[in-house]
Amino acid sequence: MSGPAVIEERALDLFVQALHACHGYDFSGYARASLKRRVEQLAADLGVAGVGHLIPRLIYEPALLGDVIARLSVPVSEMFRDPEVFAAIREQILPVLSSHPRINVWQAGCAQGEEAYSMAILAEEAGLLSRCRFYATDINDQALARAAEGIFTAPRIADFARNYERAGGQAEFADYYRSRYDLVCMRRALRERVVFAHHNLVTDGVFAETHLIMCRNVLIYFSQDLKERVLRLFADSLVRGGYLVLGTRETLQFSAVADRFETVSEAHRIYRLKPSRVAHHV
Repeated sequence: MSGPAVIEERALDLFVQALHACHGYDFSGYARASLKRRVEQLAADLGVAGVGHLIPRLIYEPALLGDVIARLSVPVSEMFRDPEVFAAIREQILPVLSSHPRINVWQAGCAQGEEAYSMAILAEEAGLLSRCRFYATDINDQALARAAEGIFTAPRIADFARNYERAGGQAEFADYYRSRYDLVCMRRALRERVVFAHHNLVTDGVFAETHLIMCRNVLIYFSQDLKERVLRLFADSLVRGGYLVLGTRETLQFSAVADRFETVSEAHRIYRLKPSRVAHHV
């Protein structure tokens, strides 16, 4: 690398250190190339000359933190994304979970709540909604606030409805929201079953015993060490026989916790914690 490139790499390291030291957010385990692109875009959007010039603002403008985290995280999703995965959850997971009197579902990295509301709809159609509590977490407080409102722009609904139908939807998708002007709001019965909360996969621990964890297209942004840390957290959070659903480009293969799970569907990245009563330590 040439001189300016080396300087920018060092500036990125210092930015990550400052963010951790001043605000407690540790992005050191995030995939380097992806993080670099987002920080450089943040610098451009804020009109500063380079990554190094972000550091004083990060230190002396605490009000900027919300925007920084919002830009560095990736709050992008859609309802029933990868419909075949939700069809598999409907057919293979929910019938098993129906034997439990209460069902806890953790949506980790929930963006603006699209997949959490998708899961609530699946539970409604399986007759399980009243027994379910959905915990939807993220580090992006701006995205969490929007998610809790359950409001989406009307132009997105056509794509959501198509995904819902392909996932085996049993009703009209319009039954699950009300419209006003160019916005739609998810039904209150769905919103009331979802708890949106701040949780940092990098630093925070187990907060609930869960029967199903959904974490799709989050681990692709993490380094291998951080992936292992998060997968251990998930394994420790699941009840025996609980399910883990990852993104289509993510897998438990070659992970240190792989032997704690059995594969339900590698194609759909669905895994089940082995119902062993023997404690495992990784």
